[in-house]
Amino acid sequence: MKMITILGPTASGKTPLAAALAKEIGGEIISADSRQVYRRMDIGTGKDLTDYQCTMHNAQCTIPYHLIDIAEPGTKYNLFQYQQDFFDVYNNIIGRGVVPILCGGTGLYIEAVLKGYHLSPVPQNPELRQRLEGKSLDELTQILSELKAQNNSNMHNKTDVDSCQRAIRAIEIEEYNLHTPTPKREIPPIDSLIIGVNIDREARREKITKRLKARLEEGMVDEVKSLLDEGIPAEDLIYYGLEYKYLTEYVIGKSTYDEMFTRLEIAIHQFAKRQMTWFRGMERRGFTIHWIDALQPMEEKVKEILRIWQ
Repeated sequence: MKMITILGPTASGKTPLAAALAKEIGGEIISADSRQVYRRMDIGTGKDLTDYQCTMHNAQCTIPYHLIDIAEPGTKYNLFQYQQDFFDVYNNIIGRGVVPILCGGTGLYIEAVLKGYHLSPVPQNPELRQRLEGKSLDELTQILSELKAQNNSNMHNKTDVDSCQRAIRAIEIEEYNLHTPTPKREIPPIDSLIIGVNIDREARREKITKRLKARLEEGMVDEVKSLLDEGIPAEDLIYYGLEYKYLTEYVIGKSTYDEMFTRLEIAIHQFAKRQMTWFRGMERRGFTIHWIDALQPMEEKVKEILRIWQ
């Protein structure tokens, strides 16, 4: 049974579209978001769980979704774990004769499962971490670029290195792969119809800013304070990047509210641009992505996907 993948940049409306499609065909959604795996990190990761609510036969129902809220904040969930968890869920869904709908914006996660990357867990390297300590994000990004060139690797991109900690982890993985033969795990590639949700730059920027203001009003600052009050170290939240990086820095007094908002807004715009760069790169690497207009009415978007699918 052929999977459907729905991808697109942040604020393009992927999740509501996946939910509407799942309702239409009786499918189940598998999340491909590297941060929605964490429990109690809801507003900052944009889980929007109400998107999975629907009405069928005059009764409320929830579209089944997977790989959301499966890890504790402060832990370092990674691509290797995601690939394992994805295949467990995927095999369960198709085993029941249901259509899986992979939905998300983490291009690396999507490509890893569609292509069947051969991965192995990479241990921490304390000596390497000590060597890299104190380097700036620009310096770390340069080191990562050089390692990627040596490895002929597309396993990381800038969407995953918006903090020094994430950059160091990416370098650790590339360094490990450079010097350690990776034992192959037999993970098959997956045949999937890939739908890209395309939103023009100005509309995307407008939606990002509007959504950021709404999430701040919904209590995103209090969410970060609550996580810190649980005892999760500030540096662990900063590791997750974007909202958690900038809000944590604000909460611990490293920036003002206005500075936090401005920097975060810019960072999210840059992140969305890098997501699109990754998806265009997927097309160059042989994936066929059927792009549909994000601003079409929902019913039209679902019809278009069904037409392509059938």
